[in-house]
Amino acid sequence: MIDDRLGALRALMSERGYDAVLVRNVSDLRWLTGAVRVFDEERAHDALVTATQAWIHTDGRYFGALTAQIDAAIWKADQDNVSHAQWIAQRVLASGVRVMAIEDTLALGTYEDMRWQLNQSSVACLMPRMHDDLARLRMKKDAGELEALRGAQRITDAAFAHMRDFVRAGMTELAIRAELESYMLSHGADGLAFDSIIASGPNGANPHARPSARVVEEGDLVVMDFGASLNDYRSDMTRTVCVGEPTVRQRTAYDAVRRANETCAAAARPGMLGRELHELAALSLEEAGFGRNFTHGLGHGVGIDIHELPAVGKRGDLPIEEGCVFTIEPGVYLPGEFGIRLEDCGVMTAQGYEPFTESPHELICVG
Repeated sequence: MIDDRLGALRALMSERGYDAVLVRNVSDLRWLTGAVRVFDEERAHDALVTATQAWIHTDGRYFGALTAQIDAAIWKADQDNVSHAQWIAQRVLASGVRVMAIEDTLALGTYEDMRWQLNQSSVACLMPRMHDDLARLRMKKDAGELEALRGAQRITDAAFAHMRDFVRAGMTELAIRAELESYMLSHGADGLAFDSIIASGPNGANPHARPSARVVEEGDLVVMDFGASLNDYRSDMTRTVCVGEPTVRQRTAYDAVRRANETCAAAARPGMLGRELHELAALSLEEAGFGRNFTHGLGHGVGIDIHELPAVGKRGDLPIEEGCVFTIEPGVYLPGEFGIRLEDCGVMTAQGYEPFTESPHELICVG
């Protein structure tokens, strides 16, 4: 598996004429090394990959956990007490690298420090930028990645089943979030996929509303957008429930969102562009009279990051190939009234879209 990932990167290097690639983005490092639950938000690591070598530099906080998992025959790890720029310059000098590709996400300060260190060593090294190249390599998930993603979704589905019996009028959005996240963390998740969204009543009209002290009332729609993390892979699901019985207007809007979701899932085929699926959802909601109330992209890739390629929105110009994992999440947002979103996450197969999500699509009434 790791050999395959490094092989894909080295094939890209050969095609582009790179002597080496510098990797500092922690999600890319997680993918390249296969080390589970080692990398966090700190950019405390450097990896340099050449045609024949793969080095990784970290510090004492991570070294033990990292070396316990990586294959020493593939990766040469150290915790040398030098700066990131010094370590990189040393490896470039020792290996005779003259063209070292860098990620788009490299911090400007680190880039300037590297230039200075290389100049101090009298090394002439070109540093072309890679434009989403590693992100594109990560798009197609292998069997191990799909297993982790399915496992994260199972936890998420179980959490929703629990919340159907928990949510009722009189609770605050914050209390609902606390119960939801506690359930996931105590039922197999090793982390949260992202900050959960709990948005009731008019708050639901803000697609990325933060949970608040608002008290849920009878007749509210409650949007719950959440996910679990398992072995560094994430799930993403949204369900909207009604506290009590829905009005005709709420039911009509919900049915339109459900129809858009299911239409796109049924139409998805390998090779489709993300924007083509988005346009299909937009057309479905336009025909139902809610076109101007669909205010975001239809979906996004999911994996080590909660938002990955491929993009499934207006600017989704990459083909969605077999093995790509992505969300389908149409929504309708009526300011001052309510919001509705119905989101599944799944994988593109040769036959079409296969959702990981097993939670039902019908409008659930709670409380």
